[in-house]
Amino acid sequence: MGEIIRRPEALRRGATDRQLQRMCARGSWRRLRPGSFTDREQFDALDSVGRHRMLAESTVLASSPDAVLSHQSAAVVHGLALWNTPLLRVHLTRDRRTGGRASAVRHVHSAALDASEVTEVDGLRVTTLARTILDLARTLPFEQVLVVGDHALHSTPLSSDDLNDAVASIAGRPGSAVARRVLGLLDGRSESVGESRSRVLFLRHQLPLPEPQPNLYTADGEHLGRVDFLLEELGVVGEFDGLSKYGRLVPDGQTPADVVCAEKLREDAIRAEGWEVVRWTWSDLATPPKLIRRILDAIERARPRSAPSGRVAYTPRP
Repeated sequence: MGEIIRRPEALRRGATDRQLQRMCARGSWRRLRPGSFTDREQFDALDSVGRHRMLAESTVLASSPDAVLSHQSAAVVHGLALWNTPLLRVHLTRDRRTGGRASAVRHVHSAALDASEVTEVDGLRVTTLARTILDLARTLPFEQVLVVGDHALHSTPLSSDDLNDAVASIAGRPGSAVARRVLGLLDGRSESVGESRSRVLFLRHQLPLPEPQPNLYTADGEHLGRVDFLLEELGVVGEFDGLSKYGRLVPDGQTPADVVCAEKLREDAIRAEGWEVVRWTWSDLATPPKLIRRILDAIERARPRSAPSGRVAYTPRP
């Protein structure tokens, strides 16, 4: 991430306001907010999350001490995965009943905020993980919440108990009932944005709900592998293929072709034990009716068969 240059420090180092204005006018610097600048080339090279991180830092450090980063801004600082979540505004929360306001670049929320719901990350004041997910559950659409909530449970010390306690603390407040329903559907066994979005598809379209990340074994005890989704009683394995394992996540000493071959052999072994396998990708998630049809077809193909042999070991929920 690029460096944030603040006006007082720049002036102490001999710059003048005229020079600062000239750097912005020439396009060498980008003004993040009044009195905060950064190198434009470095800023433009960042993705949307990196840019928001810089804007959030410059904003909270220039805000009153009782303001803390919250909602998606806190999620970015915590390093949580976001999908299709607006990042144009920096979100702040102040422990006040009134005074909330929004502009094109900043949204200040006025809401009850206990000291126990505030922490520091990299020197920045942010809402805790539990409060961040709770705020998002009350303000974002279901799919976006499931993605960020799953990732928080999977990759941080946050637990379902923490979220249950957070929801209980706001019982009766606006959005508490919706938050309780949404947070009850989170599952830290999902290991990627694509897997979380796949779970949304099963939930939203009333499909049989699969178990995430179970391990399959042959009747002789040989480990076939861990699969993304399993409908055990229906004899169907579901795999989301994000394609990253064929590119940047290829293990050292292997090529993408090696990984593709190993995956093909693994799938053949799973089919040999009697499982029907259906795979999908990012593009399939963009066309739900077609993907739903493929999943239902796989269930129908598996229906007349005998139950698959072997054993299933389920991954416990974190």
